[in-house]
Amino acid sequence: MSDEQTAEMPAFNTVFEPHHGKAVPVAEGVERITVNNPSPFTFHGTNSYIVGDRSVCVIDPGPEDDAHFEALMAALKGREVTHIAVTHTHRDHSPLARRLKAATGAVLVGEGPHRTARLLHDGEVNPFAESSDTEFLPDIALGDGDVIAGDGWQLKTVLTPGHAANHAAFALEDRGILFSGDHVMAWATSIVAPPDGSMGAFMASLDRLLERDDRIYLPGHGGPVSEPPAFVRGLRTHRRMRERSVYERVRSGDRLIADIVKVLYATTDPRLHGAAALSVLAHLEELVAKGMVKTEGPVRLAGVFEAA
Repeated sequence: MSDEQTAEMPAFNTVFEPHHGKAVPVAEGVERITVNNPSPFTFHGTNSYIVGDRSVCVIDPGPEDDAHFEALMAALKGREVTHIAVTHTHRDHSPLARRLKAATGAVLVGEGPHRTARLLHDGEVNPFAESSDTEFLPDIALGDGDVIAGDGWQLKTVLTPGHAANHAAFALEDRGILFSGDHVMAWATSIVAPPDGSMGAFMASLDRLLERDDRIYLPGHGGPVSEPPAFVRGLRTHRRMRERSVYERVRSGDRLIADIVKVLYATTDPRLHGAAALSVLAHLEELVAKGMVKTEGPVRLAGVFEAA
């Protein structure tokens, strides 16, 4: 067994009290309000963060939800909202940004409009199309290392594509805090679903985070990641081992993604098997790119695979 296989696996933490609709202090100068939109994909709901005191930035306003909008406005009363930052353009994170901008006059920032990680193959349909906020358009498109600032706070952009092509994290570097969006979460691994996402990009973004020295992550769902370096190393190991498991299933004779999912995700909530199939697809894209697996034509959900 390799050193990678014996490395510590991520210690997932599903203990979380969402306090739906209430602003909860989570760090100095940072509050969290969780949307009441629980699901197998969002855990207890989407986390919106308010950064600052008198002059603030709202990170990930969330879905178009009246109750959450009212909770945000109540928490923001008497304060100037200068920026609204969006980690990525899935509908549980970004749509409410437009209403919040209209109400506050804040500048809307993010990496850019929604896009897929690669072009669609002929006849391919993006399974995440309905989950994509294609109307999002930032006032300012942020590049890697770009900084936005207000009274008493400064956020640095850390581009982390993978879960989504336009995914960005935001760092309060003077406090060691990274708002990690859906890239790294304490409660579960992030969904990487082609063509919306890319496993290769996701893994490269994990490597990027390991070069940083953040002391805590505040994610888009669930509670904080309290020991980021160990957690990210474990997450990287988990993904590499999953890729190896997918490869071994192909070597053992599983030709279809559905067959691989039945074995590798036998204990997973059946409602998540569709997402699991997309995750297997993401790994197969990488295995085909590495020359370890082959298929006729592009890598597709309905493809037939065999070891190269």
